[in-house]
Amino acid sequence: MPQAQPAHRSGLSPLEKAIKLASTDLLLPRGCWTEEGVPVDLPALKADMSELNKEVVDLVWGRPSGGGVSASIFRRWTQGFVFSENEHTALEQFEGGPCAVIAPVQAFLLKNILFHRESSNWRQMSDEEQKTALCSTLSEILESACSSPSTGFCLVTWAKGQSPHTSTHTNTHTPSQTQDTPEPESSQQPQEQQPTALAAEELGFVRFHSVLHKRTVVSASDLREEVLSLYHTWRGCCGVLLFLYSVILTKGIENIRNEIQDTMEPLIDPVHGHGSQSLVNLLVTGHAVSNVWDGDRECSGMKLHGIHKQASVGFLTLMESLRYCKVGAFLKSPKFPIWILGSETHLSVFFTKEMSLVGPESPSEQARRVFQSFDPEDNGFIPESLLEDVMKALDLVSEPEYVSLVKSKLDPESLGIILLGPFLLEFFPDQDSGIPDSFPVYHYNGLKQSNHKERVEYVEGTALVLGFEDPMVRTDDTPVKRCLQTKWPYIELLWTTDRSPSLN
Repeated sequence: MPQAQPAHRSGLSPLEKAIKLASTDLLLPRGCWTEEGVPVDLPALKADMSELNKEVVDLVWGRPSGGGVSASIFRRWTQGFVFSENEHTALEQFEGGPCAVIAPVQAFLLKNILFHRESSNWRQMSDEEQKTALCSTLSEILESACSSPSTGFCLVTWAKGQSPHTSTHTNTHTPSQTQDTPEPESSQQPQEQQPTALAAEELGFVRFHSVLHKRTVVSASDLREEVLSLYHTWRGCCGVLLFLYSVILTKGIENIRNEIQDTMEPLIDPVHGHGSQSLVNLLVTGHAVSNVWDGDRECSGMKLHGIHKQASVGFLTLMESLRYCKVGAFLKSPKFPIWILGSETHLSVFFTKEMSLVGPESPSEQARRVFQSFDPEDNGFIPESLLEDVMKALDLVSEPEYVSLVKSKLDPESLGIILLGPFLLEFFPDQDSGIPDSFPVYHYNGLKQSNHKERVEYVEGTALVLGFEDPMVRTDDTPVKRCLQTKWPYIELLWTTDRSPSLN
């Protein structure tokens, strides 16, 4: 089976070979491949579909130096959506990289299990319930990504006979059996065949992009039916990539390019294999914007796109505690109490069933958000010259005489700054946020090696959220706590395990 190799006499790089070989409407029998990975029957390739695949490859993988993606990076992304044997509602990640897809899917999966499923034990699911829950979640994300329902939804699957589980392993096809428009591989796999953790060794970057089939469904009901029928495809070899490509083509390549801040930045880093923020945002919100703040911002005459509406599940990042970015309220305060947590290199999920955490914004929470909008560098204070603007934005009395009085009270030493804490205590003292004193929380990390005894299981704990403490105060240096403190400035976490769960 051909592998991605350095270009020889043909002058083609592995990436160019993949582009040239790729056709979503073509079934290439095994016998039609040369040793260099070039199909003998080149005229059968359809130029328009090859060009589409070229655009997908460029968007996802970019154009790395050397022209191709290393076999080790591609291999990390060739797993399917596989449930943990130890935690029936948790997806397992086998190597670093695909958390950019798996973590968002896990977050939406938990949303549907915790809040849209009637069951006394949300941590237990039968095989059939796993199938229903996963496929419902994948359909939901695809519907969210669809820019226009009239254009339909795209599903990328294996071309007929090309699944790693099927006759790809045997030389039973001949050129005369090649079909112009093959049907996707049936989802009905033999019962004894389990989903593969990684692709078969012979399935490389080039080969993968040459055996894909794209099909379009028009209605949301048809989409849900098709996604359900392809359950074994999503679970099997390359299921994560097949779903990602389905989201991209459903969204539309041009639509994604219009939303990404830097169109030269691929969705997957071809050097390290990590997914970009644009990829995470695409799956979480349906928009591939590169930033996590609310709305759009102008910078040197250039419009930078952010998040435009409240997300169903949230996003918090350790990078904010290091002051590299500022997550907006649309991601910090989602519709459901589930947050994807980002570290420097990995994504995990923090969640609870306590809906009061995402209730309507209280006046004090609104005041904090508005104050911080005038403090873009998250210093915890604003110049006193901005106090009147903040008070006007909050519909507080803002007559000059009164503003001057407030300034003298909040800045008695005439330092020229207004601190967030005293401001909140002045106008919103002892206001009940509606959050209980303590509530159970859970943390998910899909990597086996990041879990106790290398078993993918939820880590249980109890959270306490208190007061309006200074957001810069850190009670300890636990990464998961520092990440959560960007949402709740003072939070205490008591885990049932001996060690704090890992963000990496």
